Amino acid sequence: MDVMTEHPVLYREMDGGIAVLTLNRPGKRNALNVSASRMLADYVSRTEANNDIRVVILAAEGTAAFCAGADLDDIAAGHGERIALRETGLGGLIHAQRQKPWIAAVKGAALGGGTELALACDMIVAGPAASFSLPEVRHGMIAGAAGIYRLTRRIAPALAMELLLTGNRLSAQRALALGLINHLVEDEDVLQHAQALAQRIAANAPLAVRETLRIARQAFDLSEQQLRTRTDAASRRLAQSEDMLIGIKAFQDRCEPRWTGR
Repeated sequence: MDVMTEHPVLYREMDGGIAVLTLNRPGKRNALNVSASRMLADYVSRTEANNDIRVVILAAEGTAAFCAGADLDDIAAGHGERIALRETGLGGLIHAQRQKPWIAAVKGAALGGGTELALACDMIVAGPAASFSLPEVRHGMIAGAAGIYRLTRRIAPALAMELLLTGNRLSAQRALALGLINHLVEDEDVLQHAQALAQRIAANAPLAVRETLRIARQAFDLSEQQLRTRTDAASRRLAQSEDMLIGIKAFQDRCEPRWTGR
């Protein structure tokens, strides 16, 4: 059994509280079959439950494709409903309740569910050959893994509408101009750049990052008054934390803080 078949998703931890999950089916354009989707879902749960992990990177082997979505062979064999988990969706990521920042490191094409996996992440670092598309309407389907509403939230609604209704691809250069991706770097630098971004985030106070992320993710769903209420509550919680005292003391002493996460 080769590595691709045995380990469709790879997991490794790096210094500084960073986990890297790598889709490992390059011969299948990193499409998710039942095995890969369930393994990814398991890693999503494990990283979210691990207090030592502060940031997660979703990457993929090869440069031809980040992910081609669900594996059509499995769908043709009648396993389509098993690829997307009932509660958490494709790869256990799309609808998962997460408290950690996620960064997608995209090289090559993100097709259909691949784009939806990238959209499920909070930030995207991409290479020049990366592209994003939701071509489901061309095949009698819809982008049912949150692609319709997440793309509309990430870029101008009229432009999102064009991409959703035509199924056209969005180049990395255009995606950068539209604000869909955060950084555009050479393919060989994508993962390294994503890791550097993750390290910069992980160096900050864990409680402050978590509270900021939680409120920012709710920005499109709640009223400004509701967001203000949650922001005020978060500020009060942080004011009672050890980390806030540590941060103030480190600033005064001009030294690096040693966060406790409490």
